[in-house]
Amino acid sequence: MNQGADKTTKTTLISYESGLEKSGEDLLATEEPLEIRINSREELLTAAVTMRTPGNDFELALGFLRAEGIIRSREEVLDVSYCLDSEVDPNQRFNIVKVIIDPKKELKIETLQRHFVMSSACGVCGKASLEALEAREDINVQGDLKVSTETLYGLPKTLELAQSVFKSTGGLHAAALFTQDGELIELREDIGRHNAVDKLLGWALMQDQLPLQDHILLVSGR
Repeated sequence: MNQGADKTTKTTLISYESGLEKSGEDLLATEEPLEIRINSREELLTAAVTMRTPGNDFELALGFLRAEGIIRSREEVLDVSYCLDSEVDPNQRFNIVKVIIDPKKELKIETLQRHFVMSSACGVCGKASLEALEAREDINVQGDLKVSTETLYGLPKTLELAQSVFKSTGGLHAAALFTQDGELIELREDIGRHNAVDKLLGWALMQDQLPLQDHILLVSGR
């Protein structure tokens, strides 16, 4: 299990009712930065800095790299770990993930259109990003999967019931993987929808579950 900050943060709330001050406590979804570093051929690069909810950070890093086409399979990843180097601020060590990629893999970092900085709200957007997706040779959507309307209508409720952090904070996105019959396989939560999807993709990569053409992906709405 990844170490690091808690997924929730306790905070004090002050409210006013009929001129009287009241105080209480509440739980908020934690949001902290995560830097994803790539180490290959003795070269260390920063692939992205994203705001995320701590937890499943290794999955997030690998899912992001797979989604961007930097890696294609688990075999290309030699190691993934937090950066515990002595020169790193101890308070930030669990906010930096280093992925060591097989040196035989030729990295095309220049094709990465949304690297270096992402917010928790950003996703694929803009002309450059869309053109980059069209040029991707590793994206091939196929399949004849059919899902009943009854199954589709039941997915959001299943997703909500499985969101443990959402239950305690009242505000957090999620991405879930289902079978054709609506059985929940895996779920990931994050303050950013795209991060939740990347965490789920990273899980599938690490479990050798890709491709997922016979599954359903559901993400939360606003």
